Amino acid sequence: MGDSIQHEPKGITLQEDPSRPDYINEAVFRRNTLPTRSYHIPDTSISLNGTWDFSLAGTVLEAPEPGAKDVAYGQIQVPGHWQLQGHGKPWYTNVQYPIPVCPPHVPTENPTGTYRREFHVPTGWAADSQLRLRFDGVDSAYHIWVNGTLIGYAQGSRNPSEFDVSSFVNRDGPNELFVRVYQWSDATYIEDQDQWWLSGIFRDVYLISFPAARIDDFFLTPHLDADYKNARLSASVDVSAQKGVIVELTVSELAKNGGAVIGSTETSFDGQSKATLSLDVEDPKKWTAETPYLYSAEITLKSEDKQTVLHRVQQRVGFRTVELKDGLMKVNGKRIRLRGVNRHEHHPLLGRSVPLEFAKRDLLIMKKHNINALRCAHQPHDPRVLDLCDEYGLWVMAEADLECHGFYDAVARPLDIPESMDYGERKKLAFGKAAEFTSNNPKWKDAYLDRIRAVLNRDKNHASVIMWSFGNEAFYGDNHREMFKYATEADPSRLIHYEGDMEAETTHMYSYMYPTVDRLIKYAEEEGVKDGKYEKPIVLCEYGHAMGNGPGWLEDYEQAFRDYPRLQGGFIWEWANHGLWKDDHEGAGYYAYGGDFGDTPNDGTFVMDGLLNSQHEPTPGLTEFKKVIQPVGFSFKDGELKIENWHDFAGLDHLTASYKVEQFGQESTLIHSGSFDIPEVPAGETRSVSLPVDAKRYNKDKEVYLTVTLSLKHSTAWAPAGHEIAWYQQQLQAPQTDAKAALVASNTLTSKLSVTEKGATVSVVGKNFEFAFDRAYGALKSWVSNNVTLLTFDPKTQAAIIPSFWRPKTDNDVPGAVPYWERFGVEQLQSQLRSFSVDASNSDKVVVKAHTFITPPVLFWGWDCEIQYTVYLTGALSVNVTRLSPTGSFPEHVPRIGLNLYGSKTLEHVKWLGRGPGESYPDKKDSQRIGIWNAESISELQTPYDVPQENGNREDTRWVSLRDSKSPSIGLRATRLDGKNFSFLASHHRDTTIHEARHPPDLKEDDAVFIRLDSKVAGVGSGACGPAVREDLMVKTEETTFGFLLEPLL
Repeated sequence: MGDSIQHEPKGITLQEDPSRPDYINEAVFRRNTLPTRSYHIPDTSISLNGTWDFSLAGTVLEAPEPGAKDVAYGQIQVPGHWQLQGHGKPWYTNVQYPIPVCPPHVPTENPTGTYRREFHVPTGWAADSQLRLRFDGVDSAYHIWVNGTLIGYAQGSRNPSEFDVSSFVNRDGPNELFVRVYQWSDATYIEDQDQWWLSGIFRDVYLISFPAARIDDFFLTPHLDADYKNARLSASVDVSAQKGVIVELTVSELAKNGGAVIGSTETSFDGQSKATLSLDVEDPKKWTAETPYLYSAEITLKSEDKQTVLHRVQQRVGFRTVELKDGLMKVNGKRIRLRGVNRHEHHPLLGRSVPLEFAKRDLLIMKKHNINALRCAHQPHDPRVLDLCDEYGLWVMAEADLECHGFYDAVARPLDIPESMDYGERKKLAFGKAAEFTSNNPKWKDAYLDRIRAVLNRDKNHASVIMWSFGNEAFYGDNHREMFKYATEADPSRLIHYEGDMEAETTHMYSYMYPTVDRLIKYAEEEGVKDGKYEKPIVLCEYGHAMGNGPGWLEDYEQAFRDYPRLQGGFIWEWANHGLWKDDHEGAGYYAYGGDFGDTPNDGTFVMDGLLNSQHEPTPGLTEFKKVIQPVGFSFKDGELKIENWHDFAGLDHLTASYKVEQFGQESTLIHSGSFDIPEVPAGETRSVSLPVDAKRYNKDKEVYLTVTLSLKHSTAWAPAGHEIAWYQQQLQAPQTDAKAALVASNTLTSKLSVTEKGATVSVVGKNFEFAFDRAYGALKSWVSNNVTLLTFDPKTQAAIIPSFWRPKTDNDVPGAVPYWERFGVEQLQSQLRSFSVDASNSDKVVVKAHTFITPPVLFWGWDCEIQYTVYLTGALSVNVTRLSPTGSFPEHVPRIGLNLYGSKTLEHVKWLGRGPGESYPDKKDSQRIGIWNAESISELQTPYDVPQENGNREDTRWVSLRDSKSPSIGLRATRLDGKNFSFLASHHRDTTIHEARHPPDLKEDDAVFIRLDSKVAGVGSGACGPAVREDLMVKTEETTFGFLLEPLL
């Protein structure tokens, strides 16, 4: 295996066009930059971060020249984006370019930022040292001057560049650094990632001193033998020094592990710029994402007599081998499964200028949620992030800063290709033509090569990086083939990924985005299969689009990954929302998305599609993902708990286990609990353990559940001891009674019910309660219990209870479901009364019947609905929809089927038996446990999504109660008449308010509590960019019946 890295050329590789400036010349991407090297910042360096002088010009020609005296400079913070510091505006597009498409040219109106600062060379630095200026990230292209002399040029916004300024710096006095940054350049065309367009010097800037005799770069490659036991560490070291100096490689334990030296070797430098060494290590501890054991490698340059240390660099290394074997991606000889996420770099105030502690918090949240893989989407991340990945344990797909998706729109719009067309068909029509702009254009070959060269050279020494990716959504062409040739020659120790290569011609895996589970399984069974065998695995580089309330049905994907070995997991799109904080200057603010800054064209809310909100706090989607990907599976039967170890390498000896058996009725009772020893369960295997579950102690009228929890035994680098890794619940006993049994108490009461009529109002009065019905609308108007109003008249629906089929949109509903439902007027359904009757002939109950037709305007369809309200002596009310039948040209499915209740605003305290404590939906509920849960206020039930939408539903509810905040002993309790589970939701916001709101400040509370009791609720899916709700989890428009019992709490 070769270990040498091919560095980028120092000059220009194509015949440049002198008539075009650097920033619009695809042949010019670097001038006078040093070869990109492995990231490390020596002690002999100073940060140039901080306050710089700044000026923003509207065009390049209006930008000041170095040394100009008449410039009105302001100040700006580096690192940072000028749009987030009062200059220009953020701009968001997903696919489409924000500029006219005529590469390599850009608009004349090209905002150009001029940065200026003074610096001094520290005293004590050697007079003959090499001085470098290092820029870790500048968007999108820039020239630099030192003391008035033009030094060089670079582009590649998320790639570093270093310039040798030794000959231009005054070592004994002040120096002026002058940087001109172009917002638009030819690089814009290949940096069209799904994120905000933000400009400026947004990563660190350093002045670095390297000794005259020095180590310029190094590449450390670990190899394991055929038994994956013993190792060899190969080192390729770029040296600038005289022939005969000594290059030494030493490997030691990290200081925290004792620091013992485990091996050392040396060689005499032959003067040919590169030294090679190898060191055999006997049975080192292996690095994996589950066991991220690191060693310290030190490379030392010594004088020929070994008496003087000339230069020294250190790098943490992990011993592991990555290979394509048996048609699978394997690490250390074993198949791995990626439980990953796509992470863009984002901060809600600073854009892509992300402080290290903020990025560290991201990775800690990942690890705490069972995530084991990171795709650096869609460009190299801050290099320090990879140090953390090495330490914490994450498989990393390191991706080149390359995307040109906007060429699709440039081609497809004139052809009027609809987005609803099958992706494969759209690809045939447009992708070939789109590739001709840059990906299949030889003029751009070296620019493409520069992108893979930059990420590979910078990140090559990280154990966590197991594959290189050529970028994202850049179609496919000869320039990708050239990238493959370069990458596989420069680094044969890792695998190659690129989704755009649909035939896996120049990649080591097939990669897909957003297939349905059925299609994914079809890929597993057929793609690249010959004679029943396959040569390459399948990875989903994007799936489970996590926009807003979602994603749904993740468990189905995870089951496919378990069932089909060549399906090696994937990466959820995406990690976090990209909202940027915007103060509305009225005492409130919100996280802004496309269009909120007047940016046109834009792609709206599509930038808000993460498992974290814009503050990088977990959403219910992340909680669900953690549960679905937990690395341990369980089943329980006849006192035996079966434990399946789904880790790829680790056993379960790092975990502790506990269990409890609880009994649920109106309250919960702990029957018994304890801890147990986990048997030795090697990765990929299953063992059983007996639990002392005693069925004799159960109350037959109660529901009984077993809960098992596995937690960390000891603290790790990413979580404290006791952190929960996996859990499991199993129902041991179902209750033997149903809701109707509660009505038997009516027969023992001696009070009577009275019925009065006044105008259109029919009142049913009992001891300490009153129900009022509206004869005109055939609906309940109000319910008063013990002088407290529980349900009241909704002026918009003319009722306190109505059948309902609508819910506010989710982001996943917007592309397909919402237009479909609105086409059928589901959100506009109105009730027409056909008949109304009151039966008071029975002494212990009054029966009110209403026959209505629920229909939208304009259209010819509706629900034929018969409801029976029964008032009991106990003060209870049953609402029984005895017939609900669609007629006419009705839609195939609706959002939900249930009841809307208009409750008093003081019904604040909520308690329920069902899934909790968080929200849940039919395809997003695995993470929520069965139990009795409490919310002290209605607001606790809401999920504050950055973009307002449907939220707060609770699934598998047995009963729910709402109590009055002023009179806590009074309230109502709801159960389903047939004893089945149901869904409920309570909110202070009307459905239409949520549906129409653009930002949280738009959510104005009504003077009521809106309660939903649902027989059926649709799942959420991931239809914003992926599969819609699974068909069996849609709410079919078909004849049905359901009912609820509402009881007063006294």
